[in-house]
Amino acid sequence: MPSIAETLLKAAEILRESGIVEPRREAASLLAFTLGKDKTFVIAHNDYELSNDEQTKFQKFLSRRANREPFHYVTGCQEFYGLDFIVTPDVLIPRPETELIVENAIEILREIEKPRFCEVGTGSGCISISILHELKTATAIGFDISPGALKIARKNAAVNNVLKRFELKKSDVFAVIENEKFDLIVSNPPYVSLEDFAGLQREVHDYEPYIALTDGGSGLSIIEKIIKESPEYLKPNGFLLMEIGYNQAPEVSRLFEAEIWKKLDILPDLQGIPRMVKAQIAA
Repeated sequence: MPSIAETLLKAAEILRESGIVEPRREAASLLAFTLGKDKTFVIAHNDYELSNDEQTKFQKFLSRRANREPFHYVTGCQEFYGLDFIVTPDVLIPRPETELIVENAIEILREIEKPRFCEVGTGSGCISISILHELKTATAIGFDISPGALKIARKNAAVNNVLKRFELKKSDVFAVIENEKFDLIVSNPPYVSLEDFAGLQREVHDYEPYIALTDGGSGLSIIEKIIKESPEYLKPNGFLLMEIGYNQAPEVSRLFEAEIWKKLDILPDLQGIPRMVKAQIAA
């Protein structure tokens, strides 16, 4: 039976030939996931021999990753804002920069006794669920055009014990809202332009959901729709928090009308890239 050391050596070489940037680290992570152990076990037990079942299982995972399927689709989970989320090809894989929306949302809503907010394009539900998990008196409604995404969001809400406070509906942006206003609207919309989409790394281009990444054009059409329609659904002094593309800040800023929005900030992520719109509507 092959040992952990032998298995990792061969697996890292396979991943290296496939163009994986950190093949040894990913091989170790995949093996730890296969064995149901943490990476410390894999590092400390070089002589551990894999059973036939463990070998078979690992080779399946390795083959998928070697085909450039994202690591988190292979494992089916991703951590975000300290919580674990189920992820499948129906939803984008949560990314650290999106935590900026969560942090700012919590800061805004913490001052409100029973806050209610809305998420456009909820995907895995990671944004809303993280906010709801932190703010126990908050409630939310999440919209997505994808039935598959809504199914995953519902599962994640249940796993993280916020489903009773998180309503989920199929909708194209705000289409299904009737006579309701919110303290906050959050969104991580499809903002990648078709031109930029062509140059995305294979893991994203080939596996993550197209409709969650791009509008099939400039990358600004859904953003513009959200900015234009949000005032109808925000309470006086309500906020809009929205993630945008790395080069979109100037164009997005021009979409906000000064007579409607009294405050507009474009906040950078940890890499200094303009990443999030924080806009407050007039009273």
